[in-house]
Amino acid sequence: MQKEQKANTNNMTDYEVATAFLGEWGLFQQHVFFLLCLTFIPNGFTGMSIVFVADTPPHRCVIPANLNLTAAWRNRSIPLELDSNSGALVPSKCSRYKLGDVLSFSDRGFLPGVDVNMSNVPTESCLDGWEYDQNVYISTIITEWDLVCDDRWKNPLTSSIFFCGVLTGSFISGQLSDRYGRKIVLFVTMAVQTVFTFIMVFAPSWPMFCALFFIVGMGQISNYVAAFVLGTEILSPKVRTIYSTAGVSLFFAAGYMLLPLFAYFLRDWRMLLLGLTLPGFLYVPLWWFIPESPRWLLSQGRVEEAEAIVRFAAKKNKIKPPPVIFSPSQKDLQCETSKALNICDLLRSPNIRWISLTLWLVWNTLTIAYFALSLNTANLHGNAYFNCFVSALVEIPAYTLSWVMFRWWSRRWSLSSTLFMGGLFLLFVQLIPANLVYLSITLEMMGKCAVTTAFAIVYAYTAELYPTVLRNTALGACSMASRIGSIIAPYFIYLRSYSVSLPYILMGSITITSGLLSLLLPESYGMPLPDTITHMQHFPGCCKKTPYKLTHTEEKEKVAEGKSPVFP
Repeated sequence: MQKEQKANTNNMTDYEVATAFLGEWGLFQQHVFFLLCLTFIPNGFTGMSIVFVADTPPHRCVIPANLNLTAAWRNRSIPLELDSNSGALVPSKCSRYKLGDVLSFSDRGFLPGVDVNMSNVPTESCLDGWEYDQNVYISTIITEWDLVCDDRWKNPLTSSIFFCGVLTGSFISGQLSDRYGRKIVLFVTMAVQTVFTFIMVFAPSWPMFCALFFIVGMGQISNYVAAFVLGTEILSPKVRTIYSTAGVSLFFAAGYMLLPLFAYFLRDWRMLLLGLTLPGFLYVPLWWFIPESPRWLLSQGRVEEAEAIVRFAAKKNKIKPPPVIFSPSQKDLQCETSKALNICDLLRSPNIRWISLTLWLVWNTLTIAYFALSLNTANLHGNAYFNCFVSALVEIPAYTLSWVMFRWWSRRWSLSSTLFMGGLFLLFVQLIPANLVYLSITLEMMGKCAVTTAFAIVYAYTAELYPTVLRNTALGACSMASRIGSIIAPYFIYLRSYSVSLPYILMGSITITSGLLSLLLPESYGMPLPDTITHMQHFPGCCKKTPYKLTHTEEKEKVAEGKSPVFP
């Protein structure tokens, strides 16, 4: 059994041994690293654009200008109601005093509150529509299609439909990428995201907008996962850690931080979407500079194409490649890896099944917390643009911390501790008095920082746990399972209308629970990157096999260098 396991591990590291002559950080790796990172910038501002596109400005019922009312009655034509958040009396957003009665009182010279008891005047809905405050926005989809009052349920549904598209994209793109290649799926889905965002600018109605937004969601997650896996597989072990944690995430955060800048200068939602679309067309030339994954090509038996890419990389790095790059054992490995695998293989054996189910639950919780906190920035006290920028800014230290933890600490403890701390901060928010708004915002941003750190870690951790033959499908499946959380995340914010503290209590509780659950996952720190299902680490209680460990000589070398064999 030990001989069989050692043979498996030797096969697993064959690719990295065969390509070690390229070095860690040559010109080829630098170009691939930065060009792939650039593809994440549009994901940052496209996914969160709904914060401004579908924000609800202050509004009230329209009182027709041609109605012959005195100034006193026109100013008192809207009833006052108790605001559930502040507890103060504010003008109603969804009702007005019955205009027939108000006009009658005005014509007879009665004064509101003096001659007429306003509590006895009947009310009616906004039969003539709404008027919206334009101090912040010229227009949003809310103001254009009156998605307020009886139609306010359409606001969170808009975001949920986008995440339904993300769910669908996660399901489809992973399998397509594992079957047809990382590169082609990356560029096709980038084109889908860009083109359909552009078409959204001309959406004539809310249903059409949602249909297009669904397709944008499909494209967005598909190119994110494809680019993530492509970089993970093509870059050298040392650079892989930086790319999969800090690199990907920091460029996503850069796009996120650009969003409030775009939104500040483009306050009409159609112009905002148009402005966010244009950068996508600049990515077309990258097709000729980003290569396919040699690992994936080898798994498909396309050895000559894989060797051609490695030889090109050697030429770019000004290194002479050996006459034979891939050994016969690596070529023989294609017999297993070239078999067509699909999402069902993630549940076939007990080991991979329990790993998959646990990761799906953890991903689900992370998406609830991350997207609910991100979408909530428009509801926070203060300027919406500044709040969104701060929400994006806290991701910078989060992603930096994720790289530090991933570089030097256990994967399980990194994920568990950040989830636990994030949940703790969110639970503390509802304990802060209502008058200390800036303290509650600070705690919410600290919670967002911790959750974002966990999100960056879980992406790279998942890529380490699954083998090459299923890695893209597995990441797509995890992303797909997590979209249940992102679909319901807008409704967590919707709960604010009933209780301001309720979303924080729910998010904090499930985040802490997931942090404890993540401790059951196998450790991947210091382990080789698996190429096939038999190389995977084992879930507790599923297998009595001893995970492969480095030989004494290998261990001494890695300790002396301060590295782990795959993700140093």
